[in-house]
Amino acid sequence: MSLSLQAPAKLNRYLGILGRRADGFHELELVTTVLDGVLELTDTLHAEPAETFFLTVSGPMSDGLAADESNLVIQAWRLLEQEAKKDLPATLHLEKRIPPGGGLGGGSSDAATALKLGNKMFNLGLSETALLRLGARLGSDVPLFIVGGTVLGLGRGERVFQLHDIPLEPILIVHPGLHVGTPSVYQALPSVGYPFPEAMPSLGSGEAPPWKNDLTGAAIYVCPWLSEVRQALLASGGEPLLCGSGSCWAARYDTPEKRNIAAGALRIAHPSWGIWIAGT
Repeated sequence: MSLSLQAPAKLNRYLGILGRRADGFHELELVTTVLDGVLELTDTLHAEPAETFFLTVSGPMSDGLAADESNLVIQAWRLLEQEAKKDLPATLHLEKRIPPGGGLGGGSSDAATALKLGNKMFNLGLSETALLRLGARLGSDVPLFIVGGTVLGLGRGERVFQLHDIPLEPILIVHPGLHVGTPSVYQALPSVGYPFPEAMPSLGSGEAPPWKNDLTGAAIYVCPWLSEVRQALLASGGEPLLCGSGSCWAARYDTPEKRNIAAGALRIAHPSWGIWIAGT
């Protein structure tokens, strides 16, 4: 049985750092929305029955991505094989559209999709709870893609709780063609100073969370050119927000019309940037 599943990007609408843990990781509070329906920011994972396991990768954002054991798709598949206690032979093909190192969770989404695809393709019968446990072993962002929708993340982000749908405002997502490594951003936090730990306020039904990312200062310290992207979005009338640890930015606008005008102007001024529309 051939099978294809989509692996969408995500947007951290709120990222608060509450402190550093004894294990060296940081205690986080996140509100994240999976960007279903933004096809230009959606990877696709396709599987065909085969005698052995094999992965190929292509697509506009595939440059530099290895199809070896460092790839999260393969790591997810190996975990499934361990859980099933048998080989799961298949030929997988990943069509890559989410920019790596952009803070949109592309690798984590691919891993979550591999877990779901393998579970379905081989009728393993693993529950969502089991998939969440496996996903947390692969990375802090993987569980949120298993849950989907809008998610509250706690701990390192791996403890996830689905929230009521919180519609996205008119948004642009901009990729300036940079790659920012997440570990380097967290390592820079002592240099720029830890933000004051502040828990997210309670949200009413459907109420949008504060537009906040406590990693912004550290990311700009690591990659100063990110500040130029923020300034361009401010000049376009948007309210910018760094996506995860960067390098992508999201900007929200008062109306879809203002968002669309900004998109046209930014595409002319910065033709090398990736610019995508999301939200209403």
